[in-house]
Amino acid sequence: MKTTYREAMRAAIRDAMRRDERVFLMGEDVGRYGGGFAVSLGLLEEFGPSRIRDTPLSEAGFVGAGIGAALGGMRPIVEVMTVNFSLLALDQIMNNAATLLHMSGGQFNVPLVIRMTTGGGRQLAAQHSHSLEGWLAHIPGLRILAPATVEDARGMLWTALEDPDPVLIFEHGSLYNVAGELADDAGAVDIDTAAVRRPGADVSLITYGGTLPTTLDAADALAGEGIEAEVLDLRTLRPLDDAAILATVAKTHRAVVVDEGWRSGSLSAEVSARITESAFYDLDAPVGRVCSVEVPVPYAKHLELATLPSVERIVAAAREAVGSHG
Repeated sequence: MKTTYREAMRAAIRDAMRRDERVFLMGEDVGRYGGGFAVSLGLLEEFGPSRIRDTPLSEAGFVGAGIGAALGGMRPIVEVMTVNFSLLALDQIMNNAATLLHMSGGQFNVPLVIRMTTGGGRQLAAQHSHSLEGWLAHIPGLRILAPATVEDARGMLWTALEDPDPVLIFEHGSLYNVAGELADDAGAVDIDTAAVRRPGADVSLITYGGTLPTTLDAADALAGEGIEAEVLDLRTLRPLDDAAILATVAKTHRAVVVDEGWRSGSLSAEVSARITESAFYDLDAPVGRVCSVEVPVPYAKHLELATLPSVERIVAAAREAVGSHG
C-alpha cells in the first residue's frame, strides 16, 4: 500500500499502544493538536488523555517524567518537538537516562523511547534547523536511530520499545510528506544493521536519515556519467554497523560520507576515522565528506539550501574520489 512517512510513524505508535497497555505517548501538543508535525493526529480520540498526554512546555520536566515512568515499569514514548529543544533536556538524557543502568550496578534499566524531529531545509531558521544526532550519538548508554524510509518509520518503534535501554529516534522533517510503498503486513524491523539502498561498484556513498533521498538522487546522476555508486543507509547511528561500512568500502575502494551535521566533530568524522583505522589498505582514495556549511542555518530559502548537502556537492565529491584513483 502507498503511505507517507508521517502515516507510517503514526501507524507504528497506534500498533505499539494496541499491543502493550504500558505504552503511552507524552509531549508538547501531542494530544488535541495532533503533534507539532501531525504524527499523533487522531490518537487522543482513540486512546484517551491518560495515554496521549499533553505536557507543559518543559523538556527537562517531561523527559524526566518519562525516565521515571520507564523505571516504574511503563514503556513511554516521549516526543520532543524538534531536536534543538532536546538541549533543554540534555541533563536528563545524558546524566540520567544514559547512565542509570551503569550507576545502579545493572539494577535499573530505562526502557524509554524519545522521538524528535531533526534537520533543515524547511525555512525554520537557525534555532530550529539543527542536525544534532551526531552529538547525541557520542553518549554511551543510548541507542540512536535515524529511519529514512517508510518501512523503517513503521518498524523501528516497536523494536525500540522492546529494547531495555533508552532509544532516541530522529525523524527528519523533510521526510514526513514523502510517500512510499509499505507492505500490508509491515511490522517490526531490526535496529542493528545498516542497509544497502542501491548497489554499486565504483564508490560508496554512506549516509542516513534525511540525506538518503538526496544521496540516491546523486547516485542516479552519477550513473548517467558511468559511475555506479553504492548507497549505504546507516539506519542506526549508535552503535554503528562497522561490518556494513567496511564491507562496502572493501567492495568499491572509495567512500564519501554524507552528513547534514556540521563537518567539525561530526558523525561523518567518526565514520571516516573508522574506515581509515580498519580499512586503510582497501582505499584507493581519501575518504570524502559532504556536510552542512559551518554557519547558523539561514532563513532565506536559497541561502539555506546552499548550506545543506546537495546532489551537486555529492556528485562532485564522488567524482573526486573516483578520479583520484592512481
